[in-house]
This record gives sequence, structure tokens and C-alpha cells, in this order.
Amino acid sequence: MNPEEKIKILLAEDDNNLGNLLKEYLEAKNYSTTWAKNGKEGFDLFKKGSFDLCLLDVMMPLKDGFTLAKEIRAQNNSIPIVFLTAKSMKEDAIEGFTVGADDYITKPFSMEELLLRLNAILRRTKNQTNLDNSIKTFEISNYAFDYEHQSLRLGKQEQKLTTKEAELLRLLCLHKNDVLDRNFALNSIWKDDNYFNSRSMDVFVTRLRKYLKDDPKVEIINVHGKGFKLFVNK
Repeated sequence: MNPEEKIKILLAEDDNNLGNLLKEYLEAKNYSTTWAKNGKEGFDLFKKGSFDLCLLDVMMPLKDGFTLAKEIRAQNNSIPIVFLTAKSMKEDAIEGFTVGADDYITKPFSMEELLLRLNAILRRTKNQTNLDNSIKTFEISNYAFDYEHQSLRLGKQEQKLTTKEAELLRLLCLHKNDVLDRNFALNSIWKDDNYFNSRSMDVFVTRLRKYLKDDPKVEIINVHGKGFKLFVNK
């Protein structure tokens, strides 16, 4: 994306007051915002336009936000989707993530909180887009990691990796000395960032730490509230 281009948001919200407020606020913050007043109009606009993020109300006439999200996901598997919900967090969050949401925000909310959430998701998406998926081998200080053959070598010692171990280590390598967002890793590898997958990923991180423990220059650090960092001291 050209840095000078405005980020384009599709907003689907049937409440006129909130829709107007959101559109004016986002455009004041330099986001190009297209506003649909129901789910059907939202999908029509999505098909005709080019967007970087979808901000969808859950309860809308003609077509609800979940149905709209499913239709958008069928056309574009990677565009970020954020739900606006007035219902209980658990009920809507579970269904929202099931249909492919990246985040949700419960009404009433502050505009500042919404903007922080959108910016975090857009940064995550940019990082994902910038990853070079062609890289198959990595140097991690004195370790040699072969993603394709799922092996980690230190001198003559070789550690075979499971598929998920290799996928997680690859993501850490691609973000070396930078934060690997927890939800991004979960959605990339486990395809779902629910509680059980999150705990499972923690187990895999512990295993990778064990495999990398023989080089003091290498460390996988917990970044509280964000994710993990593969720190390689040069």
C-alpha cells in the first residue's frame, strides 16, 4: 500500500446517529470510510469497492453482521473484520470469531478505544503482508533451522520438529527481535485464537525454549499482553 493512500474502511451500521458519528470521526482521523446502513447494502458495496478493513454492526436489518462477515470471508479470506456488538461479550465474541472476526468491541465504547483497536489490527495485517513466505531456512545465532524439513541443528546435534513447532518457530524467525502478536500466531497456525489453542501454543513455546537453550544468545521472551519475541543477541 502506498503510504500516502488513505486506509479504506467499510462501515456497516444501521443506527443513523452512530453511523454518522463513526464516519465523521474516522474520516477526521484520515480513514476513507464508506457507510452502509444494512447488511445487504454492505455486501453490495464490498463487491464493488476495495477495502482494507470491515467494521460491522452485528444486529442489522436485511442481513445481520455475522451473515455479512461470512459472505465477505467467502470473497476475501484475509481482510480484517471487527464487529460492533451491543449483546453479551461471550455470546457475540464466540460467534464472531467462528465466522472469522479479528476483533469485536462492545457498545457503548469510546472512539479512542475503537481507533486503538483498528490501528493494532491494521499493523498486524501489514506485518503479515510483509512476511516473506519463500524463506525456508533460517540462522538463529548458532542454530540452523530448516522449516521445510522440520529440523533444528546445532553443530552435529539435530532436533526434529513437529509441524506446529516448525510453523511457530518460522513465525518467530520472520519476526526476529520483534514482537510476534499472540492472536496473529494463533490464527495463522491454529486458525482460531480461543483459550484452549492459546494454552496449547504456550506449551509449544516452552518446547521451543528447551530446543534453543544451548545457545545463551537466543531467548524467546514473553511480551506481556502482546505475544512473544525471538531475541537473538548479536
